[in-house]
Amino acid sequence: MFQEKYKYLPHLFILLAGSMWGCTGLFNRHLSALGLSSQNIVLVRNLGACVVLVLIFLFYDRSLFCIRLRHLPIFLGTGLVSLLLFTLCYFRCQQVTDLSTAAILLYTAPTFVVVLSAILWREKITKRKLAALVIAFLGCCFASGILSGGLSVSRYGLLLGIGSGFFYSTYTIFSRYGLAHYPPYTCTLYTFLVAGLGSLALAKPADFKAVAADPRAIPWMLGLIAVTTVLPYILYTRGLAGLGDGGKASILASVEPVVASFVGILAFGEPLSIGVVLGLACILASVYILR
Repeated sequence: MFQEKYKYLPHLFILLAGSMWGCTGLFNRHLSALGLSSQNIVLVRNLGACVVLVLIFLFYDRSLFCIRLRHLPIFLGTGLVSLLLFTLCYFRCQQVTDLSTAAILLYTAPTFVVVLSAILWREKITKRKLAALVIAFLGCCFASGILSGGLSVSRYGLLLGIGSGFFYSTYTIFSRYGLAHYPPYTCTLYTFLVAGLGSLALAKPADFKAVAADPRAIPWMLGLIAVTTVLPYILYTRGLAGLGDGGKASILASVEPVVASFVGILAFGEPLSIGVVLGLACILASVYILR
């Protein structure tokens, strides 16, 4: 009875994580408007989350810091490839396109995940999973306006968006290897340790110092770290551990572009269209199929 009652908890964790990630553009746009470059926003997000997680786990459970040296390449993958390169591409894409366009390009990721999971772990591409994948992607297309001919994106923006989708997909892949040896918190901790230290190489100290001195920037920085980084990555990794299916987890997280579209509408006056409503319906339908 207990297991039956909580069997959908991993699904809920992933849906919450996707919703929080959908709010990323809100913080990114405001920090950019205050003069913070995309590289420095990446630094704030990754290094800030690294510091928060280290402090939390120093008090919560220091055993989470213990890993074997031979497993370090896994976290180099999640930290440098899945997180650092992803955030660089996605944050820049959000600055050169509207939020819904960046989100639809990001959500080429489930396709990469389903294909890679089938190759690496022989996960079956079932009719249900394929249907959910197609419907979720269709929802992204509706939400972004691509089906109505309203999508306008440069080659640079297109490359950034598809790049963000590919690098984003690799987090699910690398995490599966990490979760085979360590608890979800350890995987999240070392992902951000690597990404945070890696982000230092991209920093522009002069620009960062000027913006950080502005009191208006502090709440947006804290929100970027807590709301769109620390909490959703912990939730997603725990959800992935409970679900055990990378393709399914990635499709469930595709609630993100719908949330991103509503953030664009409510916070930045991006136009509301029937496409957003249809997109939400498709995303919810894909989640229902995977229940």
